[in-house]
Amino acid sequence: MIMNEHDQNRARMLISCPDKPGIVATVSQFLFEHGANIVQSDQYTMDPEGGMFFIRIEFDLDNLEQRQEALLQDFQTITERFEMDCTIHIASVKKRLAIMVSKEDHCLRELLWQWQAGDLTADIAMVISNHNDMREFTESFGIPYYHIPVTPDTKQEAERRQIELMRGQVDAVILARYMQIISPELLECFPNRIINIHHSFLPAFVGGKPYAQAYNRGVKIIGATAHFVTEELDGGPIIEQDVQRVDHRDNIDDLKRIGRHIERTVLARAVNWYVEDRILVHHNKTVVFN
Repeated sequence: MIMNEHDQNRARMLISCPDKPGIVATVSQFLFEHGANIVQSDQYTMDPEGGMFFIRIEFDLDNLEQRQEALLQDFQTITERFEMDCTIHIASVKKRLAIMVSKEDHCLRELLWQWQAGDLTADIAMVISNHNDMREFTESFGIPYYHIPVTPDTKQEAERRQIELMRGQVDAVILARYMQIISPELLECFPNRIINIHHSFLPAFVGGKPYAQAYNRGVKIIGATAHFVTEELDGGPIIEQDVQRVDHRDNIDDLKRIGRHIERTVLARAVNWYVEDRILVHHNKTVVFN
């Protein structure tokens, strides 16, 4: 998505709160009274009788950047009344991303190609890898590449260096087939802001070598899952999934080849939805307004 002149004054409001009558009317009236024009609104309730309510509103407002803080302050009485969690994001302020990758290159390539084409509206601040294989490709885009080797003996020091590079410099971390377990220390720096691609249709085949697990089980469908990373291995809130049919003729290498296409498209969709503020997290689930 390429920024246009409207994005300079466009904001996205994300709200989650207990469901009760009057939420949409109150929020709409507030925006109207502050001179905003709503251009898109999506909402979802888990249960009208006491469930959680989620809403994403895009609106245009003149002099948005100067008025953002005051708008949130004025909205405070409504957030207290409805027990809301509310954030407002300016569309023209791009998310800053760090991409972490090991030797598999297909997901990284897809993200950089989309970014180059203007289809991924983000700033890719850096690529970090425990191998040096993708340096030349990454640097051809003008993106800094940091090679930080990881061994069992150096893992703690490697993550310290990774955190040092990313803290305060990026908004989110994308694990584009980064084949290392993330420590609690790194998770604490980016809560619900680390997106991983797992090469199976979770919750099936958690952990290592999922294609071998799938082959040994004789599955007829393989898939990929993009999810937020938590301390539970491959157990965080799911953002996006997709599948493709396979059969008895396909060996493990066939499954990997087919799976690579699924992985790259699933991760790219999830990252796009994240940078466009389309994802709300509730416990271990997501609401995605796509």
